[in-house]
Amino acid sequence: MRTVMRSSGALALAGILAAAFLNSAEAVQEHDSALLDIRYQDGSLNSGIPELTTTHATAPDASSIVASGADHAVEHKVTLGDPGYESDGAPRSESATNAVPQGIFHVGDARRYEFDVLLKDWKTYEPGGSESGDIIFQGKHAGGNFPSFYLMAKRNSVCFRSPTLGLQADIVDDFRPHAGKWMTFRVDVRWADDKTGYYRISGKMPGEKDFTLKKTYENVQTFHPENPTEFGYLKWGLYRPGQSIGNGDVPTRVVYHDNISIRDLAGA
Repeated sequence: MRTVMRSSGALALAGILAAAFLNSAEAVQEHDSALLDIRYQDGSLNSGIPELTTTHATAPDASSIVASGADHAVEHKVTLGDPGYESDGAPRSESATNAVPQGIFHVGDARRYEFDVLLKDWKTYEPGGSESGDIIFQGKHAGGNFPSFYLMAKRNSVCFRSPTLGLQADIVDDFRPHAGKWMTFRVDVRWADDKTGYYRISGKMPGEKDFTLKKTYENVQTFHPENPTEFGYLKWGLYRPGQSIGNGDVPTRVVYHDNISIRDLAGA
């Protein structure tokens, strides 16, 4: 009996060690798949990544670092009608990975993009108000092309859009309960110049432990620049296309971003 007990104990221990090894291997695999993590831990606008593009808007507060819990986040601010909050002739303040090799995508890549976003003191939509949308995250084709996709705060929802493909879907039907809190989004993309690509968009709202898949588009051409280009990249911040004080749009918007990550989904 004692020998049986010892053998059972050994088997149990072996099982625990095997499970620990698998968990460790999975953790290493996940870590190895991380191409880029931007967490603003050092309190700098480029998060310690020299090649990271920060805002081209010239206003001193168009982009800044703010406290976020025990760490930091990046703030982008745009005030309509003030040229200090314009970039390339449009009201926007954004960061970008266009010069970061790990932040660039090409045809054939499969990527997972995640980010946290907080709509700071966000004036919500009321019936009769402007219905313009504020873009908060983009997968952008280089060379002045339209984005492949973006997420935007439009009315009181957060929606996903691929403008060239004419795709649009609400990812968060009503963000008002989450305004001023951190929301997390995930976009999985297979970058394809034929109809073998996909977009898979998920969200995790405050208080939720896991992501919920919100929308999928399968068998779509995700790499579709109108002008020739060989690569694309990410942008996050605040872009307010077509908005103006005269149109009745909210004069000033502020958004926070943190924990921007890019992971390789090779083989997915």
